[in-house]
Amino acid sequence: MASSLGFTHLTGLTSSGVSFRRWNGGSRVGSFRISASETNQQEPDLSVNVNGLHMPNPFVIGSGPPGTNYKVMKKAFDEGWGAVIAKTVSLDAAKVINVTPRYARLRAGANGSAKGQIIGWENIELISDRPLETMLKEFKQLKEEYPDRILIASIMEEYNKAAWEELIDRVEQTGIDAIEVNFSCPHGMPERKMGAAVGQDCDLLEEVCGWINAKATVPVWAKMTPNITDITQPARVSLRSGCEGVAAINTIMSVMGINLKTLHPEPCVEGYSTPGGYSSKAVHPIALGKVMSIAQMMKKEFNDGDYSLSGIGGVETGGDAAEFILLGANTVQVCTGVMMYGYDLVSKLCSELKDFMRTHNFSTIEEFRGASLQYFTTHTELVRIQQEAIRERRAIKKGLQSDKDWTGDGFVKESESMVSN
Repeated sequence: MASSLGFTHLTGLTSSGVSFRRWNGGSRVGSFRISASETNQQEPDLSVNVNGLHMPNPFVIGSGPPGTNYKVMKKAFDEGWGAVIAKTVSLDAAKVINVTPRYARLRAGANGSAKGQIIGWENIELISDRPLETMLKEFKQLKEEYPDRILIASIMEEYNKAAWEELIDRVEQTGIDAIEVNFSCPHGMPERKMGAAVGQDCDLLEEVCGWINAKATVPVWAKMTPNITDITQPARVSLRSGCEGVAAINTIMSVMGINLKTLHPEPCVEGYSTPGGYSSKAVHPIALGKVMSIAQMMKKEFNDGDYSLSGIGGVETGGDAAEFILLGANTVQVCTGVMMYGYDLVSKLCSELKDFMRTHNFSTIEEFRGASLQYFTTHTELVRIQQEAIRERRAIKKGLQSDKDWTGDGFVKESESMVSN
């Protein structure tokens, strides 16, 4: 049975009274094939069209250090990333003061060991501390040099309608292609109602989304926090309030560990620390679960609109990305992976994703996007399915119930049904 997360935006009012915007450039395929064509031998096509934005591949630089200035964003485009989301900007960068060190790593094995594979990464980094004017100048320069590439501005502001409207207006003037709204940073400035402080409060989120979508003229993605009981609630509010897409997940609130020699927490700044955001390989299963929940909700409740889903969390291989896409993601964001392996990671990701597609004979991303959603159900249903399967297997092994059940036409098969070897 074919199924899809692809739709066309409705024109009209949401339950909150905010009208959707229609995107004439959108061209998402409305369904995917569960079984691939056996005769398709073409080179897999990694290009995607999301909310009217064309990308050469689904791999997107996630907002953070890999998109912190012109030089690194240019590097990302030169290496072939499908899109770049810049580090989050606000109107007043003077209020943003970072500390160093601000990262801590978790390796496989004993916590704090210098040996073993890195499986976790914590950061206590804030949004961009560079003047907004500088970042805007660099956005404009990038769009002039790479007019056909997708540049997305990540924005965050205080609980102030005028501030949000000014920030949106200023970033849009640079020619950026879309906006990702940071409703999810788990640390720093919650007292100013910024980041996760908004994403965790659905009433506040609905109001702020209303301000944003009434002002924005480009597609808007709402970036979700995993630090919440039910991530589908803010995702639903964001879409109903006019956002064209949802991105999930941002980092998970964490304490990386305690140095057992000094008794101080990590990352250690003058002997002290603060809880931060957890990312890298160890969060991948959690991110998959959150994305699955959002995708199911979108499929069930928003099956008539052109909404998008961007998967984030522990992507280091093409296989990691394929898992997000199989759960319904249109694009896959990478941030910590770039910090660990460099911008040329994208060539490996593309190559491995193509290998996956060749294995299953998929020619496009849309052919398998969301294909694995159908295999999730409730525990009660799992019990019913298994009990039914057991009954069927027993019936096959048992064969005929009595001599009266023998038939002439099916005699050989009936005999086979009662052979044990």
